[in-house]
Amino acid sequence: MTDAPVLETIGLSKSFPGVRALHDVRFRLFPGEVHTLMGQNGAGKSTLINVLTGVHEPDAGEIRLGGEPVHFTAPLEAEAAGIQTLYQEVNLCPNLSVAENMFAGRQPKRRGAIDWRTIHARAQAALAALNVTVDVTKSLDTYPIAVQQMVAIARALSVDARVLILDEPTSSLDDGEVTRLFDVLRKLRDSGLAILFVTHFLEQTYAISDRITVMRNGEREGEYLAKDLPVELLVSKMVGHERMTERLERAATEAPAEQSSVAPFLEMRGVARRGVMNPVDIDVQPGQILGLAGLLGSGRTETARLLFGAERSDAGATRIGGKTVKLHSPRDAVRHGMGYCPEDRKKEGIVADLSIRENIILAVQARRGLWRCIGKAKQREIANRYIQQFGIKARDAEQPIGLLSGGNQQKVLLARWLATEPKMLILDEPTRGIDVAAKFEIMDRVLALCAKGLSILFISSEVSEVVRVSHRIAVLRDRRKVAEVAGHTASEDDVYRLIAGGSE
Repeated sequence: MTDAPVLETIGLSKSFPGVRALHDVRFRLFPGEVHTLMGQNGAGKSTLINVLTGVHEPDAGEIRLGGEPVHFTAPLEAEAAGIQTLYQEVNLCPNLSVAENMFAGRQPKRRGAIDWRTIHARAQAALAALNVTVDVTKSLDTYPIAVQQMVAIARALSVDARVLILDEPTSSLDDGEVTRLFDVLRKLRDSGLAILFVTHFLEQTYAISDRITVMRNGEREGEYLAKDLPVELLVSKMVGHERMTERLERAATEAPAEQSSVAPFLEMRGVARRGVMNPVDIDVQPGQILGLAGLLGSGRTETARLLFGAERSDAGATRIGGKTVKLHSPRDAVRHGMGYCPEDRKKEGIVADLSIRENIILAVQARRGLWRCIGKAKQREIANRYIQQFGIKARDAEQPIGLLSGGNQQKVLLARWLATEPKMLILDEPTRGIDVAAKFEIMDRVLALCAKGLSILFISSEVSEVVRVSHRIAVLRDRRKVAEVAGHTASEDDVYRLIAGGSE
């Protein structure tokens, strides 16, 4: 690593109506390092990236690239200067092929026509560097989110750059894919590339980082070498007080109390869909959290979608409250008191152009029907109550949800379903892309609701989180349930052994 930063900000500030997003931020990124940006949702991480890449213009301060002042008015200008960015959400065109997405706007040509043979070959090679093998001529939307994320990463890596910015690139990847990505990033770092990495995963932070900058309330709290910053101290600096360390330690040792056996709220017996999910048996009991554990592609989300009627089963039976029911659509599930926070909040959860109020009220209004409209004053009352309870950082309830950070969008989705007073919640990766403090905030609320009798199906790619909060854990592998263990007695190693094919 050289002494001169390749990218630097001095006194950078940025405000939006009613919100001070950045204030007097000093940031340095050196060649040949992985520099991780840490902070809670709303700390200013995304705004800093957006200012660095020309999405927003700063109100004050200076950006220097290679020691020279720069002023970007659009992302294309930043890219032309050598700054490549991969954002938290996969911003690709699902209707185009994998290859078309990777070379959009920079297609090689031959004799005036697009050279498709070269495009396909280069796309295959770029993905092969990440150990990903797919048909690059197929439409992107035929592949799962994890593959789409890897395509976005391959696109960013396939362009020569001085700076690579990765905003939550691992949020949809399993452990093996994360390992492969980190191998690639280390090679790029060793070649002299400067990498700015944003994540909420503490283990990943210490696995890949050379340097860490902590953001809090729009300001830089400090810059540290990763080896000199213990994880407990990092967390306390992110949230601004030492008590969070005690909270983390307590959560790591506490396990859900064993529940007495009660009649299930929901039972699935042999429920399956050809080509999607093998027959599965699942019980979800009132006042309990059933965790689904498994690797990417094991059938976790597929099970949730079958349960909520988002996918129609072609085998088996579902019983709710002891009665056999047919869930032909999510509307049927909502009518029976169920709510669903999907894994892909951008595509299947939020309505980006609508306000926070409108997003929160959607499910309540759908349940009441078109002819029993909720008055606007009542809508504001409901929305403001959840904004306050969840600590949603926004100007007011009328702010478009698309302008919120990912973590605050997730809080709005959870508020949407809690406003319906459900009997059961399906939470598919509810803490994906959310900082440490917000994770505990959300899970504390979920556990409190569970204690009042709410049934919860909980899905997370973080096995430690599943083990920590679940009363029972159903282990999935190859789109079938292979085991079920008691959450209060299972360890992460036990669950991983079952996922890998060991005995219960």
